Amino acid sequence: MRLRAKSRILLGATILPVVATGCAGGGGGRAELPSAQFVAQQEGPGEQYIVGPLDQLQIFVWRNPELSAKVQVRPDGRITTPLINDMPAVGKTPAMLADDLKIALGEYIKDPIVSVIVENFSGTYSQQIRVVGAAEKPASIPYRANMTLLDAMIAVGGLSEYANGNGAHLVRFDRTTGKQREYRIKLKSLLRGGDVGANVRLEPGDVIIIPESLF
Repeated sequence: MRLRAKSRILLGATILPVVATGCAGGGGGRAELPSAQFVAQQEGPGEQYIVGPLDQLQIFVWRNPELSAKVQVRPDGRITTPLINDMPAVGKTPAMLADDLKIALGEYIKDPIVSVIVENFSGTYSQQIRVVGAAEKPASIPYRANMTLLDAMIAVGGLSEYANGNGAHLVRFDRTTGKQREYRIKLKSLLRGGDVGANVRLEPGDVIIIPESLF
């Protein structure tokens, strides 16, 4: 009987570290992204900007001020300008939209020169960074070139009181495979522990999901 009791004690001591190790992992097999510097060594342009709903546009028609206008893209993705009704705008770059306006205005004036300037931007959903869950102010944020995880978390006010920051993950659409991938991110280590290695570079369309702590 004593021998059996000792065996049970030894077996329990062996299992305990294994269970503890499994709990400590908590990443669910998710990959981790390479760290990024807080300030990029070399700033570079992002992808071409795509006009999104509610963007504020300044449309300038050279030598035709009566045809120039400041318009907001409607929720349905279209704009209306002098002489042009319901022009699709969402999904185009400003240059593409200017070319389409040039063609439409060409029915009324000869060789129009059109420029489109984005003054206030929201971007399409595929370009926004969405932070959901246990953030102070969950929100969709317009993506900016060279944006990092730290930039996004500052924009939403950081973690809430009950956030499980190191249990968070980032969902990213992989355009090469057409599939979504999930990555483990360590928000608590970044924001409260000052771990510079936990800062990562973001891409347009990233979704940051922050769960609440169970304790």
